[in-house]
Amino acid sequence: MHILITGAAGMIGRKLTARLVAEGGLAGQAITRLSLIDIVAAEKPVGFAGACESQAADLSAPGAAMAAIKARPDVIFHLAAIVSGEAEADFDKGYRVNLDGTRLLLEAVRTIGAPYRPRLVFTSSIAVFGAPFPDPIPDDFFTTPLTSYGTQKAIDELLLADYSRRGFLDGIGIRLPTICIRPGAPNKAASGFFSGILREPLAGREAILPVEDSVRHWHASPRAAVGFLLHGATIDLAPLGTRRNLTMPGLCASVGEQIAALRRVAGEAAVKLIRRSPDPAIAAIVAGWPQRFDAARAEALGFTAEKSFDEIIRVYLEDDFKS
Repeated sequence: MHILITGAAGMIGRKLTARLVAEGGLAGQAITRLSLIDIVAAEKPVGFAGACESQAADLSAPGAAMAAIKARPDVIFHLAAIVSGEAEADFDKGYRVNLDGTRLLLEAVRTIGAPYRPRLVFTSSIAVFGAPFPDPIPDDFFTTPLTSYGTQKAIDELLLADYSRRGFLDGIGIRLPTICIRPGAPNKAASGFFSGILREPLAGREAILPVEDSVRHWHASPRAAVGFLLHGATIDLAPLGTRRNLTMPGLCASVGEQIAALRRVAGEAAVKLIRRSPDPAIAAIVAGWPQRFDAARAEALGFTAEKSFDEIIRVYLEDDFKS
């Protein structure tokens, strides 16, 4: 089996690659070839016995998408994107990378044509939904995104469904929750504090909390995100019909509940490293985000996520924590 991962140098891309290499196969078939693509070349995995190529490429550049699939990978994990803050700050770049790159990848698959029909797993986002929201938000709630990033992902979802309907590919869109706890250094993303208030105190460092403890959001761990992708690559998609995009399971939790979990796992000393510094700009952004979803369709198909923040913290400690 030949697998292509776009966005392979990103956090989820690296974890997905490592998981595939560790398991050695997918859907009962041995992985014989890995193709890794990102704007910067991803590191080749250690211990992979098959062929592996890693290249730097921008899928929105002329000919790049066709070059990426010329060897006809059996499964394509399409993770390549720029994040929400960057897509909002740079309108042209957001549409070029998040929309044009995806459209050109789908079009390259169509151009090759039958009998080539790969499974394509696309990482979408809960940002395709916009307020006002019901509670919980059902999987079929209409998509009225309030950001350029969410709009780009919503358009990609429509394209994925149409190319699948026409039989050019066998696609599934995975709407990821906010991923927590993200490893690495703090960043300037509006959502960064959700991870920061846990990750930094666990390492003995101060963390800034810019919102009230009552703020709620929808979360899943990086491990769960990789599990979503692998499950989406292997299940029978016939039950989805033409509705090819799914909101993934997650955990609805308040900031206060996150902190309570940190206290249970790491003690009061860790909690005392959280410094409250209200930021009205971030609070205003977060106020418009979804809080709770009904992911019944995905759960019925076997997708699973963590049930508590204690579990999410333990996943981070097992997978990413470096003392």
